Amino acid sequence: MSDNYNNESDSIIILNDEDGNEVEMEYIDLVEYEGKEYIVLLPVEEDADEVVILLIESYDEETDTEVYAPVEDDETLGAVYQIFKEKYKDIINFAD
Repeated sequence: MSDNYNNESDSIIILNDEDGNEVEMEYIDLVEYEGKEYIVLLPVEEDADEVVILLIESYDEETDTEVYAPVEDDETLGAVYQIFKEKYKDIINFAD
């Protein structure tokens, strides 16, 4: 997955999905876990009720963009989500 920041707002990131379609996501937070950084995003679509968590794999200095990868390990994904939930427990009403 690659990214491209939208000039209208720094909180909107446009990702290309596996089919090459552009998907707008809103940046919510950055979570560090076991020495790695993960980005927490919310799809911009109206009925989105799940966050997307991606590993920040690298930074491309030539294009001035971060390169994201899906989180393959369910344990890591769960741990990052728990950190996010704890951080925002007083702000967001999580439905588990």
